[in-house]
Amino acid sequence: QVQLVESGGGLVQAGGSLRLSCAASRRTFSTYAMGWFRQGPGKDREFVAAISWSGTSTSYAEYYAESVKGRLTISRDNAKNTVYLQMNSLKPEDTAVYYCAARAGAVSWSAGSYDYWGQGTQVTVSS
Repeated sequence: QVQLVESGGGLVQAGGSLRLSCAASRRTFSTYAMGWFRQGPGKDREFVAAISWSGTSTSYAEYYAESVKGRLTISRDNAKNTVYLQMNSLKPEDTAVYYCAARAGAVSWSAGSYDYWGQGTQVTVSS
């Protein structure tokens, strides 16, 4: 079982920045691929970004939705059991509840393939 707790959401003006954090409870965090998803008002949950687990490598593969490429960056710190989402140049359409998720094995874009979810953190971008 992996418990995930997101933090860092809030209200920001368009063009501003936020950094979301997701702390995991499990010591084997490094073996999990991690993803960020979001759900806006009246919308389905959608993929935002994901990062692989590294195995014995010191590098990770990162994946992004087209709508956030160049503005959002996912990273992880296995020593802290934490994954981050740095959000720059925010737009009103980025307004959503942001969820982090974990899955054992390969990274995935599909929400249904993730085993563990956090409770979500609200991000509101005003125009």
